[in-house]
Amino acid sequence: MTKTRIEWDSKKDRYNQKKHGIVFSHAQYAFSDPYRVIAEDINHSDEEKRYYCFGQVGDGILTVRFTHRTSVIRIIGAGYWRKGKRIYEKENKIHE
Repeated sequence: MTKTRIEWDSKKDRYNQKKHGIVFSHAQYAFSDPYRVIAEDINHSDEEKRYYCFGQVGDGILTVRFTHRTSVIRIIGAGYWRKGKRIYEKENKIHE
């Protein structure tokens, strides 16, 4: 069985930290949430398929944009966004 590895570009990580306040080393934990939701990003999948992972990290629901290449998940961006939280809650039937 091949183990999936998570990686990212350090320059993109620094940019994401400045723009959204999230480091990719923290964002990778969204994939560990057993209730995570994976959705295809149909708006940004021109050259290769891109996806969203909505998963709980700490006290919030984190949205992680990524690609999947063979056995590598490559993080593209991440942030705590309301839309991602709504999708996660809807898919997991969480009502406040």
